[in-house]
Amino acid sequence: MLGGDGGIFAFGDAAFWGSTGAMKLNKPVVGMASTPTGKGYWLVASDGGIFAFGDAAFWGSTGAIKLNRPVVGMAPTSTGKGYWLVASDGGIFAFGDARFAGSTGAIALNSPIVAMEPAGTGDGYWLVARDGGVFAFSVPFRGSVPGLRLPSYAGSAALRATPAAGGYYVLGADGGVFSFGQATFFGATPGLGGPRAAVDLAVFDLPLGSA
Repeated sequence: MLGGDGGIFAFGDAAFWGSTGAMKLNKPVVGMASTPTGKGYWLVASDGGIFAFGDAAFWGSTGAIKLNRPVVGMAPTSTGKGYWLVASDGGIFAFGDARFAGSTGAIALNSPIVAMEPAGTGDGYWLVARDGGVFAFSVPFRGSVPGLRLPSYAGSAALRATPAAGGYYVLGADGGVFSFGQATFFGATPGLGGPRAAVDLAVFDLPLGSA
């Protein structure tokens, strides 16, 4: 678990590799990503500053760059030898072996970008806006929430791809879950709000034969 000051809370077999909880930060931490081994992680601040712990290598940051909009998240490459940062205008910053596949930085958006999700195989990624709009770069576009015109929709919190990248889920801040492509709908909790608003979801594979 990650706090806005970069404090890390580790549970189960997750090891603590360090934090920025005792540091004076220029900007708050807004996201984190783990390495493929699970033996390290990166933290990213809203100015694009990167803090690497464990076996996570530092590949670069935007901490010294004047950004048009703040960074809202990051995603690692499948190798762990690079990462992308995404700003709220959809600007993408690629470091290490992360390939720049496009951005919405030059597009007038109806709503700010809130998260990104890489394809499991590497080069491409999806961006999702607060209104549920999805932007696909070198990955298939499977659909988005604005076109559904759902009256109960309360703003997007995250997008998560299926393991095979054949589809994805868009999570609404109200707990609504919208499945596209090969993503199977398993349920949702619409009606959340305020301090109980949804912020993220996880997607995983069950082994063959599991129920």
